[in-house]
Amino acid sequence: MLALAGLPLGLRFRFLDPSPDACAQIAGELQVGSYDDREALARFADGLDVVTYEFENVPVDAARWLTERVRIYPPPAALEAAQDRLTEKTLFNRLGIPTVGFEAVNSRDDLTAALDRLGKPAVLKTRRLGYDGKGQAVIRNVDDAETAWSALRDAPLILEAWAPFTRELSILAARGRDGTIRCYRLIENRHQDGILRTSLAPANVAASTTSGLQPDAEAYAQRVLSELDYVGLLAIELFEVDGQLLANEMAPRVHNSGHWTIEGAETSQFEQHVRAILGLPLGSTAPTGSSAMVNLIGEAPSLDSLLAVSGAHVHLYGKAPRPGRKIGHVTVIGKPPHMLDVRLAAIQKIVGSGSAPSP
Repeated sequence: MLALAGLPLGLRFRFLDPSPDACAQIAGELQVGSYDDREALARFADGLDVVTYEFENVPVDAARWLTERVRIYPPPAALEAAQDRLTEKTLFNRLGIPTVGFEAVNSRDDLTAALDRLGKPAVLKTRRLGYDGKGQAVIRNVDDAETAWSALRDAPLILEAWAPFTRELSILAARGRDGTIRCYRLIENRHQDGILRTSLAPANVAASTTSGLQPDAEAYAQRVLSELDYVGLLAIELFEVDGQLLANEMAPRVHNSGHWTIEGAETSQFEQHVRAILGLPLGSTAPTGSSAMVNLIGEAPSLDSLLAVSGAHVHLYGKAPRPGRKIGHVTVIGKPPHMLDVRLAAIQKIVGSGSAPSP
């Protein structure tokens, strides 16, 4: 989707991916190789003007090695911070960005002590890797603690206090090479089984606190962008708790919750990222109306049924169906907002995705 946004601008793209079946190959040259293979990295970088990534588990060492040969954005420091939940939350707190309480856990005794300090319920997570609900366990009692420790003990861990959130939100922000920052409106995200199912953009303005939360979210994003000398698109996932925002985690890349911007914003997150890393002027982040994005998980319904819904825009990624895998998304546009509700309900009925916030 980054390449599809850049092709109309006259840009050409090369991709490095371990898989010969990478779906990006339809939009440019594909080089197959491991992210930590120096020879593959050298071949990949040869002749390029700039390198970026859309996957935050790219090895930091590989990103640093590339910086000696070609411009790479976002900077490796952003990768390093986002790959470790302890480092990430420590960064947030150092910048005055509130989070839930958290403790590093390296032993069973550490877990007991951390639970005593943070209380129950709490969430034990691996510090690295893990997404869509993987690599984490909720602890509500002593038995849960033992089960969670047994399941996750082989990796460095972090215990996080429970966040009694009203809803989950995200802020997308871009910073250009010249330091210019543009922020999108807050997005409301609804999950099921730890996987993002639906994003509403902008977040429900009928909620009394939303207008006050926007400046806070933008301020948090701006602090991170400036601290890391960031260039590109950044996403920060947030909890709304008692009318306040708590930062959960960040993604140094274009983000699933921003896919709606392809049709729903004056400048998509993908074009915005491309503009930023090339030093081009950033575009307007204004929404073009009310939008909703519905992920297609595991398998896609018939194309006929999806396209029969007015205002629906279907994006299939060319990925093989697999349980729990995001293989595409549908963006629904509605003017006025009540029309979006009708169209979104039709798409969700076809897709069968849950629309309720996670408990």
